Amino acid sequence: MLGQLHLCVITDPTLAPGRDHVAIAEAALAGGADMIQLRDKTGTLRELLPQARAIQARCRAHGALFIVNDRVDLALAADADGAHVGQEDLPAANARRLLGPRRLLGVSTHSLVQAEAAQQVGANYIGFGPMFATGTKETGYTPRGLDALREIRKVVALPILAIGGISLSNVAEVISAGATAPAVISAVVGTADITATAAAFRQRVVAAKARG
Repeated sequence: MLGQLHLCVITDPTLAPGRDHVAIAEAALAGGADMIQLRDKTGTLRELLPQARAIQARCRAHGALFIVNDRVDLALAADADGAHVGQEDLPAANARRLLGPRRLLGVSTHSLVQAEAAQQVGANYIGFGPMFATGTKETGYTPRGLDALREIRKVVALPILAIGGISLSNVAEVISAGATAPAVISAVVGTADITATAAAFRQRVVAAKARG
């Protein structure tokens, strides 16, 4: 299923006043997102577990994947499909051991060296970025751009979720450069109609893949 992804939406309630992780996920799934990633750096396991379990149930109903960012303990407790770790989080090799062979492991990468390392330790997919300038998440890395994505695609066989500054106006270019799907936060979650925006993203990704 990873190779057939069209849209990953990363939840962030600070961008959607009045909505929690579950409400954001529901709206994104209704628009055609086929992966939801719960990202919350401040909530406790006790606070987030009910929401994570609810999202997992909704993802299964929609045939979508549910991934937890950083928190391997939360991913396991909620029976999520997997976890995603960054370069400053739990090392990918340790995350793989905790998750076991059945669950998915995604790894954020910002260079070819990091992408190859993620592949070697057993990642199922990589995130790559930031593609363009973004104000949603401070990564400490300058925008990587389309040429860097093309180089990664030549070497890494894993599915690639491109992230960072991706919008409706540039998502087709990202797919054409080799991304399997975009992973978006503010471009979907920060809009007035999450469902409609998610649907628009999916349509553009599908069209870009059809063009080859």
